[in-house]
Amino acid sequence: MAQPGPQAGLPPGITPQQIQQMIAMEAQKRGMSVAQFQALQKQAIEQEAAKAGMTPQQFIQLKQAAAREHVEAKPEAIALAKFLRSQNLKTRTCIFNGQRKDMFKVKRAIRALQSPAYEKARTKNALLPAVIDETSAKAALALLPLSMLALRVSKADPHAGHNHGPGKKEKRIKGLWTVKIEQQQTFEPLMHYVWLYEPQSWTTKLWGGLLILAIFAVVLFPLWPLFMRRGVWYLSVGMMFLLAAFFAMAIFRLILFIITYFAVPPGLWLFPNLFEDVGFFESFVPLAATGTSTTTKEAPTTDGSAVTSSGDAAPDSAAARRHAAPTVEEAEE
Repeated sequence: MAQPGPQAGLPPGITPQQIQQMIAMEAQKRGMSVAQFQALQKQAIEQEAAKAGMTPQQFIQLKQAAAREHVEAKPEAIALAKFLRSQNLKTRTCIFNGQRKDMFKVKRAIRALQSPAYEKARTKNALLPAVIDETSAKAALALLPLSMLALRVSKADPHAGHNHGPGKKEKRIKGLWTVKIEQQQTFEPLMHYVWLYEPQSWTTKLWGGLLILAIFAVVLFPLWPLFMRRGVWYLSVGMMFLLAAFFAMAIFRLILFIITYFAVPPGLWLFPNLFEDVGFFESFVPLAATGTSTTTKEAPTTDGSAVTSSGDAAPDSAAARRHAAPTVEEAEE
């Protein structure tokens, strides 16, 4: 059985029944029925969302995220989150509220809590809850959403809120899920949770210290020896030429595509992944591709996946081949 958890967006300790009571009291103060008051609230949310250029669902999620910042995490939940973050949960990167976050499956967390490493960690940290079986593991995991350290999410429907019409198109990143919060924070093996808890590692502190030293060194630039200042000048000139060469290449590839689009359709792109959200080296692979290979459109299918307009849509780039291959997370065990 799944362990019940808090609903997303509700402060800990407040139940849906209490929310309904507060709504009824507020409606009575205004001399309205509950249905009229809820309709008024819905209209106000839609107006505020329209002013912000969002859908009502996006606006509500933004308000929920602001409310989560004021929730104080329990020490037991923080200890549990620290342990799970140190384990290999085979996390995936996803897009949550426009930010990159780590996402994990419940079954990975349950295995970690039932491992000998967790028992060893409990001998050193008494705050970690006891785990005997899968039920107690799920009860321990319920501490995470209660303290807003991790929340259950699912893949967002790009047509949600638009009545499947041509609404505002959001920017989607190739190979990454855009996720939304689920109302019921339950724990089943194949469910996904996104980490909101991001501990500061020693590497983060090290890079922060180096950044402060670098800023201090730049401030003292007039006191640098002459040979160092001359070296910085040569380096800046070299970077300027490199940047100019990049812009020249971008303009040249655009002109080449326009010419070849009319001469030999569908045209030729040099470095088709140059402006894609991929790594530095993958931006220059492959060297060239036809216009159709970079303009494939996605169409929703009945199972929630996407297919391209070219039918088979064999990936042409190295980045596409990497994302097309099944990952360990997606394989059934």
